[in-house]
Amino acid sequence: MPTIKERLAEQMKATMKSGDKETLAFVRNLHAAIRKKEIDDRVDLDDAGVQKIISSSMKQRQDSIDQFRQGGREDLVAKETAELNFLKSFMPAQMEESELRTLIDWAVTEAKAASPKDMGNVMKLLMPKIQGRADGKLVNQLVRDRIGQG
Repeated sequence: MPTIKERLAEQMKATMKSGDKETLAFVRNLHAAIRKKEIDDRVDLDDAGVQKIISSSMKQRQDSIDQFRQGGREDLVAKETAELNFLKSFMPAQMEESELRTLIDWAVTEAKAASPKDMGNVMKLLMPKIQGRADGKLVNQLVRDRIGQG
């Protein structure tokens, strides 16, 4: 199976040939973000590293969408939504909430979490297993709910 960077390179070629300027801009933005990270850190990113970049970029897009919506700029909301959907195409499928709750139960038990101050330990165990496969805000809320019950 090709890596995310290989898929991105293929998509760049295809969008250049098709003349889809909007998608080409998305591809170039993502490619630039990956290259910047690789050059800054002097590393060659694997899929997990690339997914972290995509994930933070998705969060930025979502924040922009929320801001533009509040400002009544539906034209910009549409552009950011299109880019967000493009970014999602490179991420693994999102986990079901039931699967997420099972992992949270495991992490809470494993970390012996008894109060909200143990949340950091729970998240440390949990995040590598769900990186890019679940919304961080949702995970945070579910962990808080779970620890509050315990």
